[in-house]
Amino acid sequence: ADTTHAAWHVPRAARRQPFTRVRPRRLVTILRVMMRATAAAAVLARSSPGALVLRRTAAIRRTPFRGLAVSPTGRLADLAGVDSEEAERRGASVSDATLEVHASASTSGARSVVDPHLASLKGMRFEELESWLVSVGERPQRAAQLFSWMYRRGKLVEDFESMEDVSRKFRDTLGSIATVEGDLEMESIKTATDGTRKVLYRLKNGGGVVESVIIPSNTGPDGRTTVCVSSQLGCAMNCQFCFTAKMGLRKNLTAAQIVEQVVHARRLTGGGRGADVRQREETTNVVFMGMGEPLHNVDAVLTAVDVLTDPRGLAFSRNKVTVSTSGLVPEIERYLKESSGSLAVSLNATTDEIRSWIMPINRKYNLERLLGTLRENFPRQGAGRHQRHVFFEYILLAGINDSDEDAERLLEISRSMPSKFNLIYFNTHEGSEFRCSDEATIKAFRQKLVDGGAMATIRASRGDEEMAACGQLGSPDAPEDWKPAPPKLPKPRRLR
Repeated sequence: ADTTHAAWHVPRAARRQPFTRVRPRRLVTILRVMMRATAAAAVLARSSPGALVLRRTAAIRRTPFRGLAVSPTGRLADLAGVDSEEAERRGASVSDATLEVHASASTSGARSVVDPHLASLKGMRFEELESWLVSVGERPQRAAQLFSWMYRRGKLVEDFESMEDVSRKFRDTLGSIATVEGDLEMESIKTATDGTRKVLYRLKNGGGVVESVIIPSNTGPDGRTTVCVSSQLGCAMNCQFCFTAKMGLRKNLTAAQIVEQVVHARRLTGGGRGADVRQREETTNVVFMGMGEPLHNVDAVLTAVDVLTDPRGLAFSRNKVTVSTSGLVPEIERYLKESSGSLAVSLNATTDEIRSWIMPINRKYNLERLLGTLRENFPRQGAGRHQRHVFFEYILLAGINDSDEDAERLLEISRSMPSKFNLIYFNTHEGSEFRCSDEATIKAFRQKLVDGGAMATIRASRGDEEMAACGQLGSPDAPEDWKPAPPKLPKPRRLR
């Protein structure tokens, strides 16, 4: 940021005499204004796009990032010669400083898709929230207060009125220029006999209903619950085995709408208002494996992952937040560069012939290019234990991709890069031409991989009776923003 944006004004009397003759009390006032203006410039610099990318890259490489990482209070404390606690006690602020440029509340930060005049606080990273607060004349330190109310266990508020330790004046101000609602409205919950819950959210900006799934496992004190979130309403990838693909792409979700799915999952699993903050969170994992191709909405997904893994908010481990992709190579490269979240690749075939049929994205980014990109980037340095290997998802389709030759080709991949294979049951749906491989075939397929030295697991199917399992989300016949289903692709000749 250009520090000339922070203009400090010397009292008129001080301009008529040498600087050394300015009265001590007046000199202290001048210095305070200068320091506050410097703090404002630091906040603006830290929230610039280049700084955000640099901070994310530094986090991935596990290298210290000095300078821009200093908080406004800490920077002002250093300048004033006091510790951060004392600076906070004094109310170290940039709102008193005279700034030549004030970003408009109507143009700064993420906007609500329901009312564009309102800033969407759940669509902002912490640094972006700090910058937005400065732009509306508030102290950047309030970002920590707002993040806590939006994302901390025992809070997870849905409106500003519930922020009990925030002044009435500030709450009223926020209510007129911002929202914390996430632009989703819960419509219903469908619960399967295994405890899996499919949560339906109506988009407040219209277009239909998006679905998220809450999957409990290993229940008990050390158990975990995974929330499977959607990043789009529908999907443009046209994977032939996927029910969601029949919708086509109808709408991209915003970062706020993605984050709100996770926040609401934590409310539903006991982490909302009044929850015991001493208890561990039940919802510990997030997977971007719901409706949509996450990297086809990469900007919103990158922001959402940063919000989810920020230790000042929801504080998910980067090993516990996984984005799955069908293979958009340029976006994979960008995600690996800018995010510390984990990556999973939906592979599902070992030849271009089969993959180009069941996953048309392969016609643009074939196996050679996809696997080559993964070899170049894995193991990811300093990105956590889950990113030492490429995590491949592989849906087993009877007579299509479950042969001994397919298993051998997967072993060849595992020898060329560190890999882990997650074998998935195909969950059928009305109108599908595919069948799931039988139990014996799936177990034999896994054993061949294990015997060959690869790591391979079988993912249990959860929630399929309520159409909540992998590949079953969505409502192609929903009238909102309806469009004809994408075309079915012809089988390769040898399979006809």
